[in-house]
Amino acid sequence: MIVAFDGVQLLDVTGPVEVFTTANHYGADYDVRVVSLAGGAVATSSGLVISADGAPGALPRRLGTLLVPGRRDWRSAVADTDLVALVTDLSTRAKRVASVCAGAFVLAEAGILDGRRAATHWELASQLAAAYPRVRVDGHPVFVRDGHVATSAGITAGIDLSLSLVEEDWGADVARDVARQLVVFMARPGGQAQFSARLAPREPRHPAVRRVMDRVTADPAGSHTLATLADSGGVSVRHLERLFRTEVGMAPGRYVESVRVEAAQTLLADGTGTVEEVARQAGFGSSESLRRVFQHTLGVSPTVYRARFRSTLGDRTR
Repeated sequence: MIVAFDGVQLLDVTGPVEVFTTANHYGADYDVRVVSLAGGAVATSSGLVISADGAPGALPRRLGTLLVPGRRDWRSAVADTDLVALVTDLSTRAKRVASVCAGAFVLAEAGILDGRRAATHWELASQLAAAYPRVRVDGHPVFVRDGHVATSAGITAGIDLSLSLVEEDWGADVARDVARQLVVFMARPGGQAQFSARLAPREPRHPAVRRVMDRVTADPAGSHTLATLADSGGVSVRHLERLFRTEVGMAPGRYVESVRVEAAQTLLADGTGTVEEVARQAGFGSSESLRRVFQHTLGVSPTVYRARFRSTLGDRTR
């Protein structure tokens, strides 16, 4: 069940609808409904008006999944007391609750995210953390699961989240069929970064940060201790850490790890080397270190990542 309201991001609604309804063609049995407060049509962020299937009063008492999409102007959404009250009520009747992009703000306003880890669009992560300090905001992953609550990053990440829910409900084969039909990857695990670590920050203003980032991305497997990075940047270790946190939004060590994870992902997807060989080439030293980092950041092992990525990619190229 998806809640629609004026100003909602169009793809936040239609992306999940397409995933769940397409899954029905491959053996799933979703009763997909879009509801609005008054049961009528709503104007989306693009200006396109979409119809609702009815008002909340027509819903069954027990719900499978409640999905709350987002609105660019999240402050208007959380200021809508009727919307927040509706989401609060429906969340108590749902087996699981999910949000797409700025929909996390509505869940947070309803208290559903208190004490939980949550994701949202990377541009909004700091705003969510500031507005709702009880929420453990993580602006990096594509989507996050914490108990029965799932939150995703911006817009197309709602498709990734929906595919993961289909896989949970009906198995990997059905989810893979849906991904193939919609011509999207089934490869992005929830923990994958929303965008490339090498493209994450705006162009750093400080030349030392630019030199360090160029050094790391040019040779992910190189020796990148804090001391060597600071030396290449021509600054002290302490100053480098301060510059990175200000301009990149993460510590130098976290940036190095992010670049190495991306290098490993590419090697796993495109190469034929063993996990041990990939670990060395990406700078992790050992397969055990690579497995540990993958499990922590992506939620899957390198072997599972390779299998999931290649299964979809291989099917698409035939």
